[in-house]
Amino acid sequence: MKYENNWESLNSRRVPAWFEDAKFGIFIHWGLYSVPAYAPFGDYAEWYGWPLRLENPSERQKMYVDYHKKRYGENFRYEDFVSGFTAENFDADEWVGLFRKSGAKYMNLVSKHHDGFCLYKTDYAWNWNSWDVGPHRDFCAELKAACDRTDVRFGVYHSVYEWFHPLYLENPERYALEHLIPMLKEIVTKYEPATLFTDGEWDHESSVWHSTEFLQWLYNESSVRDFIVPNDRWGKETRGRLGGNFTTEYGLIEAGRTAAELDRVSEECRGIGASFGWNKFERPEHYLTEKALIHMFVDLVGKGSNLLLNVGPTPDGRIPVIMQERLLQIGRWLDVNGEGIYGSRKYLPGASGDVRYTKKGDAVYAWLLRSPFKPVTLDIPYSENAEASMLGLPGAKLTVENEDGKIRVSFPPIDPDELPCRCAYGIKIRV
Repeated sequence: MKYENNWESLNSRRVPAWFEDAKFGIFIHWGLYSVPAYAPFGDYAEWYGWPLRLENPSERQKMYVDYHKKRYGENFRYEDFVSGFTAENFDADEWVGLFRKSGAKYMNLVSKHHDGFCLYKTDYAWNWNSWDVGPHRDFCAELKAACDRTDVRFGVYHSVYEWFHPLYLENPERYALEHLIPMLKEIVTKYEPATLFTDGEWDHESSVWHSTEFLQWLYNESSVRDFIVPNDRWGKETRGRLGGNFTTEYGLIEAGRTAAELDRVSEECRGIGASFGWNKFERPEHYLTEKALIHMFVDLVGKGSNLLLNVGPTPDGRIPVIMQERLLQIGRWLDVNGEGIYGSRKYLPGASGDVRYTKKGDAVYAWLLRSPFKPVTLDIPYSENAEASMLGLPGAKLTVENEDGKIRVSFPPIDPDELPCRCAYGIKIRV
């Protein structure tokens, strides 16, 4: 099928099935902003460079300015953070190995954030990329090669706008035609990403960004046309309405809508803490616990959404230990329960209380958000042939009964030390 240069045609393209099957991906915000690693709690540290150039910053933005002056002095520019972005301890195979252990099936590297600094070798950001200056390395190339040695798919985030690019400030449409679109085609052609997460689209309609022209090329001519998954951030009118997968961020999309209200494959992106870029001032209590993360993940998958969970590495290339720990905790949970997560589809997306649901093949999976010690009535029609088993504990004999036409499952005595996982428990139902 050839796609036309209009949203009706482009929106008819189905999101490739691999993405809906994958469920879990890793976001990576890493760049010059990782050097100061500062934001007032609740803000995004990757926005550090924005207030420093504003003539009239807000009270909140002045906190960045005051911190910068106190820590680095009046004459230290944002661009000078290049010297501190060393990546000396970066190891692509180590990162991807961690992502694989977490159970993630894809990753998105922020190849360029709104400051315009690129983490790869590019013809469109002379002397403002990690190959020309700073560490003199192409991180897209290194991570792509590491991913290709595993089953983790490589993808990129790419900001469509740049805060202080002269051409953008002068003429956004010319900037799109002469800078943005060539840059997007370059990164797609060179690194063949499986995902393309655009952002920073909110100031202009998609017609200004020439988004449909690019997507027509992506779907018809590019080497990744059969498998790439772009998102929905292509213009101020597109989120949750047009594009590839629909994105939410910290639970919300424009107009306060949530993943449950979106009518196609969606993806929630958020940090383990309150920031995407590393904020060295966040404390342990600011990070989601293992339980909170797993409950959120199960809830999202039950609604038909993926989770794109962010890590913010340090400027020398290390992923903070608390973030590594959380990823490994999710991985251990998925080692037990992945059967009912990967490749599943939503069953009762509006479920609440202590149970969430997925379905896969002829099985329905009920996810208990509490310990399986007392009977539970499920929103699954009763059948005389119904059977129930617990993932990771096949020897436990579960009893299935009829309660007002619904399945009621009772559990045998289980030693807490024998539970196969923590935080959420998978019950497989065959009817």
